[in-house]
Amino acid sequence: MAISLLLRGPVPGPTLAADQRLAQLLAWLLAGVLLVFIGWPLASILLKAGQDRSGAFVGLANLIELASEARLHEALYNSLSLALLTTALVLPLALMFAFALTRSRLPARPLLRMVALSPLLAPSLMPAISLVYLFGNQGLLKPLLGGTSIYGPLGIVMGEFFYTFPHALLILGTALAVADARLYEAADTLGASKLRRFFTITLPNIRYGLVSAAMVVFTLVVTDFGVPKVIGGQTNVLALEAYKQVIGQQNFGKGAVIGLVLLLPALLSFVLERRVARGHGASFSGRSVAFVAPRNRWRDGLLGAACAAIAVFLLALLLVAVAAAFMAQWPYQMHATLAHFDFDNVDGGGWLAFRNSVTLASLTALGGAAVLFVGSYLVQKTPVPRLALNLLHGLAMLPMAVPGLVLGLGYIFCFNAAGNPLHGLYGSMAILVLATIAHFYTTPYLTLTTALRQIDPEVEAVSQSLCRPWWTSFWRVSLPISLPALLDVLRYLFVSAMTTVSCVIFLHTPDTVLASLAVLNMDDAGDTAAAAAMATLIVATSLAATLLINAMSGWLQRRTQAWRQPSR
Repeated sequence: MAISLLLRGPVPGPTLAADQRLAQLLAWLLAGVLLVFIGWPLASILLKAGQDRSGAFVGLANLIELASEARLHEALYNSLSLALLTTALVLPLALMFAFALTRSRLPARPLLRMVALSPLLAPSLMPAISLVYLFGNQGLLKPLLGGTSIYGPLGIVMGEFFYTFPHALLILGTALAVADARLYEAADTLGASKLRRFFTITLPNIRYGLVSAAMVVFTLVVTDFGVPKVIGGQTNVLALEAYKQVIGQQNFGKGAVIGLVLLLPALLSFVLERRVARGHGASFSGRSVAFVAPRNRWRDGLLGAACAAIAVFLLALLLVAVAAAFMAQWPYQMHATLAHFDFDNVDGGGWLAFRNSVTLASLTALGGAAVLFVGSYLVQKTPVPRLALNLLHGLAMLPMAVPGLVLGLGYIFCFNAAGNPLHGLYGSMAILVLATIAHFYTTPYLTLTTALRQIDPEVEAVSQSLCRPWWTSFWRVSLPISLPALLDVLRYLFVSAMTTVSCVIFLHTPDTVLASLAVLNMDDAGDTAAAAAMATLIVATSLAATLLINAMSGWLQRRTQAWRQPSR
C-alpha cells in the first residue's frame, strides 16, 4: 500500500513499450561510454606494445628487447619480492588487528579502527616523506637502523605497509564480522583448544577474505608509484621503469610492454580470487547464531598492546609529515611557522594544484556517483537486453583488475593520438575526471548494486501495474532508500580522487597539475617541507569531506528512523 502511494501521480506516464525502449537506449549508451573510456584505452596499450618509436608495427620486438635487458629483470625481481614481503608482513598483522576489532572486548575498538583506516585519507607519498624525516640522513631516529639506509627496500616496505594496511583490514574485518556461535560451542564441548578452534573454524571460514586481502595488497604494492619514487633510492621497480620509459625516454612502445607486465599480476590475482570465490559458501545462514566474544583479560590485553603498537606506527607516519609542515626546519628549528604553505615560492603547482584537486574530487564524486547509480539501476531494475547487461557488468568489473598506472598509460596512447576524434579531451580537466571515475569504477558499482538488490522487486511490479515509467520508482523509491550507499560512494570517490597519483601521473598539464602530483614534484625539487604541507592539505580536505558526508549520513538515518516509527 505504501509503495502504491509513493508511485501514484496525477498523470499516467508513457506506454510501457516506450518506457522500456528508453531504458534500453540508456543501457546501450552507457555501455558505449564504458567501452570508450575503459575498453578503448586498454586496447590501445596492446596496440602500442607492438609499435616502435615511429609508430611502425614491430610485433614482439619490444617485448623481446626488454626481456633481454638486465634492468627490467632487476625491476621485475624487486617488484615481486617487495610485494611478497609486504604481503607477508601486512596480512598477519591486519588479521590480528581485525580479530581484535571483531572478536574481542577491547574498550577502544572504535578509536583503533579510526586510526587504522586513517592512511586512506593520505596520498601514498606521505608515509615516504615521514620516513625521510624520521630515518633519513637527518632523521631523528636514524641511529635505530644501525647503519641501514631507509632509501631502498626497507623504506619501500615500511611505506607500503602504511599504504596497504587499511585495505587489508577492511576486507578481513568484514570476513571476521560474522561467525556462527554454534561451531565454537561444539568445539568447546569436544574439548578443542582455542588455538585449534582458530585453525579449524576461524581460518577456513575466512579463507576467501584472506585470499582477497593478500591479492589486493600484492597488486597495490606491485603497481604503486609514489612510495618507490620518494624513498626507493636506487631500487628500481616496474612502476618506476614504466614512468622512465614514457616520460624520460618518450619510448611509448616499451612503456606499453611494461604496462602489460604490470597488468599480469593484477589479472592473475583477479582470476585466483574468482576461483576461490566460486568454492566459498556462506558461513552464516538463517539458523546460525551470532558469535559474541567472551570476556578474556589476557587475550584482550595482548591484542590491545599489539594493536596499540601498530596504531602508533601508523599515526607516526601520518603526523610526522603534518608536524614537519608547521615547523621551520626539521629537526633543527622546531618552532611553528606557516612559511611552508607559501607555495608560490616553490615549484610543483602551488595553490593552483590544490584547487585543481578539489575541483577534480568534486566533479569525480558528483558525476561519478550519478553515472554509477543510473548504471547500477539499469542493470538491476530494468529489462535491458542480455548483451547490454553482460557488457555493462563486465566493463564495470574490469577496472578492478587494471592498475591505475596501466589505465593512465592507456589514456595517453588512446586520447593523445592525433586521429582520435576525442583528442581535444587530452590535457583538460575532463580527461582527469573521466580517468579517475574509470579507475575507481568497480568498488562503487558493487556497493550500489548490493544496495539496489536489497530493494524488493515488487516495487517495479507495482510501478508497471500502475502504468508508471521506471523513472518514477527510480526517483521516489530506489533513490531515497539507497541514499546511504550513495553517500558512501560520494565519500569514496572524493577521497580517492584527492589522493590518487598513478592514474593521473601521465595525464596532467601545467594548468591541470594536482595536489598529489605537486607533492611528488616538490619532493623531487628538494622542497620536502612544502611537499609535507601540501600532503597535509590533502589529508585535511579528505577528512573534512569525510566528516561532512558522515554527518549527512547520520542525519539521514535519524530521519529514516523517525519516519518509520508509528505515529501515536
